[in-house]
Amino acid sequence: MGELVFVGLGLYDERDLSLRGLEEAKTADKVFAEAYTSLMPALEMTRLEKLLGQHVTVISRRNLEEERGQRMLQEAKGAKVAFLVPGDPMIATTHVDLRIRATEMGIRTRIVHGASIISAVAGLTGLQNYKFGRSVTVPFCEDGVKTNTPYNVILENKRRGLHTLCFLDIKAEEKHYMSICDGLITLLAMEKEKRKCVISSDSLVVGVARAGAPDCCVKAGFIKNILKQDFGLPPHTLVFPGKLHFMEAGALVTLAEAPKKVLEMAK
Repeated sequence: MGELVFVGLGLYDERDLSLRGLEEAKTADKVFAEAYTSLMPALEMTRLEKLLGQHVTVISRRNLEEERGQRMLQEAKGAKVAFLVPGDPMIATTHVDLRIRATEMGIRTRIVHGASIISAVAGLTGLQNYKFGRSVTVPFCEDGVKTNTPYNVILENKRRGLHTLCFLDIKAEEKHYMSICDGLITLLAMEKEKRKCVISSDSLVVGVARAGAPDCCVKAGFIKNILKQDFGLPPHTLVFPGKLHFMEAGALVTLAEAPKKVLEMAK
């Protein structure tokens, strides 16, 4: 029986790889990696290959989604294959689909988890992880196609008093990454259309840039002020806080430089 091992690379560079992940990749017969579901700012494939002592075959979005990972699955039928992915392996639904298909083909699968933006954001902002509701991606608007899903998710979470984690769209193969500013402008445009008073220039938001990096940037404030903030290089992430516990409010002021007025918003 072959084997497909999903290995999380973490958030920033090849040094985020766990010792277990390193061991699995070193002992694999074939190593694949993808770099389109998330951006690791300082990951260098040549350094990663040197660390593993293995050649790494980088696969594209088309290989994984349109071809449904056939190349990897064929290799894994009779060998040990390691599949390296940014963050935690099973955050992307594409990877879940691949694992299901491998299992159905009789290929053994295992997971080596890695640091994820989902847990990192809670730690960096001081917002309590169990108070996050459904997360959502703010997409690029292409070919005139619009979606109100991000707006609706933020609305529903706010009604329940929950925080909303907003992933900002990336097109890694085109080196095109949505910024916090662009994400906010997109959401404000949705508000202008929907008019349900969900997002305004006075809404509290938190911007996180380059989580896991030495120069990680975390800033909380009202949209009108955050739009003027330079968060630097990608990747960027947005959070719309729900009802704040007093400790969460204190964390935003102390750790994310939120205005002290935020303390008055705590319950």
